Amino acid sequence: MFGPSPPCRSLSGRISLNFVIPTGTPLVEHLHIVAPSLASLGLSTERPLVLVDVDEVLSLFMQGFGDFLAGRGLEMRIDRFALFQNIYRPGASEHLDLAEGKKLFDAFFADHCHQIEPAPGGIEALNRLAKSAEILILSNAPAEAERLRTEWLRTHGLPHPLILNSGPKGPIAAGLVAQTRQKTAFVDDLIPNLDSVQDHSPATATFQHVADLRLRPLAPRSERHARIDDWAELADAIEAAIRS
Repeated sequence: MFGPSPPCRSLSGRISLNFVIPTGTPLVEHLHIVAPSLASLGLSTERPLVLVDVDEVLSLFMQGFGDFLAGRGLEMRIDRFALFQNIYRPGASEHLDLAEGKKLFDAFFADHCHQIEPAPGGIEALNRLAKSAEILILSNAPAEAERLRTEWLRTHGLPHPLILNSGPKGPIAAGLVAQTRQKTAFVDDLIPNLDSVQDHSPATATFQHVADLRLRPLAPRSERHARIDDWAELADAIEAAIRS
């Protein structure tokens, strides 16, 4: 969600949080980037394609992670647009060690990420968009989150395929959108991911959405991407961008 990520791992193995790519599944290579074929994901190339992030876009990640930390006697202080640097012991003036924060992050995704609340309006907006476009969920999360993130999506009526990525999202997004001649759009909360997608796939319309009210005034913006924090307005803008 925040800060630099490691390079994108190989896409020849398991990359999805709601399905496992078996041996022999069709893959598509675009500029040396291997991505699953849209057909193998059950997606049509005859309709526009919308790629959507989960944490702080479809879900209130910081709220859910903060509740998880509180249950362990820790505090999430939203005083900067950061993750591990916002974790404190009660009364402490220095944030928790980053390595400890990472362990808590991994534990949250392994056992508790299905307890996150949906972002206001996000589920309804995505269901609306799905009437005229193919939806693909593209999330950066630990592999341990596979089962529970799938459960979260299904619980909230989102049957769309979900790809687990690591690192900048431009390479995998480019490999996906290269398979269709239809218009495409991408939604994320982080400027580095939005920049990466626009750099690798300039024709894709990019939108920034920050779900948590506390983070909105702290989140960096960029003139390269429309910033729309209301999901109903965002759905309008996406529909306009992908309209033939």
